[in-house]
Amino acid sequence: MLQRPKRLQVAALCYRRDGDSKEVLLVTSRGTGRWILPKGWPIDGLDAGEAALQEAWEEAGVRKGALDGTAIGSYTYDKTLKAGWSVEIDTLVYPVEVQDLHESFPEADQRKRKWVRPQDAANMVQEPELQSILRDL
Repeated sequence: MLQRPKRLQVAALCYRRDGDSKEVLLVTSRGTGRWILPKGWPIDGLDAGEAALQEAWEEAGVRKGALDGTAIGSYTYDKTLKAGWSVEIDTLVYPVEVQDLHESFPEADQRKRKWVRPQDAANMVQEPELQSILRDL
């Protein structure tokens, strides 16, 4: 049976230190309102980590962050496209330590954002592979 190849997105696992622990920044998706990491398609002229950082700005207001250029994992999810059909997406996850967070950002009126402990974030997202990445943080 013919099968479409998976498509690739990049995500920013935005975090900040809170004493000896960390907090993760989640945002809501525009369509369903579920909790997700800022993510999107690769961007011409940027490497994957830089594209993830750009998505963190547009979707979560992360204006400046220390980007680790190495993905710490990946997860798969089904994305429903505008045409109505869904495709399987592989998403590479890049850690970003947040250094500057703005209240005004391109998608501020379309999303909510929330700082939570990694374990709580794992319970809020739907993708099992992403849950594992968050629990390992």
